[in-house]
Formats: sequence, structure tokens, C-alpha cells
Amino acid sequence: MKLADLVKELSLEVKTCKDGLQRDVDSGYVSDLLSDVLANSAKDNIWITLQTHINIVAVASVKGLAGIIIVASRQPQEDTLKKAKVEKIPIMTTTKSAFEVAGKIYQLLK
Repeated sequence: MKLADLVKELSLEVKTCKDGLQRDVDSGYVSDLLSDVLANSAKDNIWITLQTHINIVAVASVKGLAGIIIVASRQPQEDTLKKAKVEKIPIMTTTKSAFEVAGKIYQLLK
């Protein structure tokens, strides 16, 4: 599934890298612990988190993640957005909880 399809289905607000929405998403990973994401996520996963700081971009870049969805109405910090643009990491936001987003993505990718 394309990241653009997830944006549409979940009514996500795209904060960075709209040109990266054609990336493939094969699964998702939910965690707020950066070391956990580094150890256990996989290339082309969509990462669901409530973290908003700049280090999320570094983790997504190192792991080759398709993008980051920030949940629960949290907004990424300005330096996070700047770094995401440089690294070409799509960041999206939603008012939904991580539970809701993960459940919906799971259904869509079945």
C-alpha cells in the first residue's frame, strides 16, 4: 500500500515531504521508545508514535521507515520538521490514538 493511501484512509495531516507519499508501506510499528524502534522496526514500516522531537527523524532515516505518524493531537517541533525535510521523511499527524491508528492500518494492510 502507498503512504498516500494511508493518508487518505486515516485523514492524516501531512506536515513534511508530500512528495514522499508514493513510498510503499508494508507494515507498521508502534512504539514511543526510540531504542525499541531501532531494534525492532523494519524498512518500509510506518512508525506510529507520540514523540515529537528531532530524534524521531534520525531513527526513521537509519531504519528506512516509510514515514512517521504522530498521534493524539501532538505536533512535531519546528526543528523536527526542518530535519525531516532534509532527510525526506514524511511526517503526518492525527487526533486519533495510537491504538486507533494501528488498528486501522492493520485492517488496511491485511
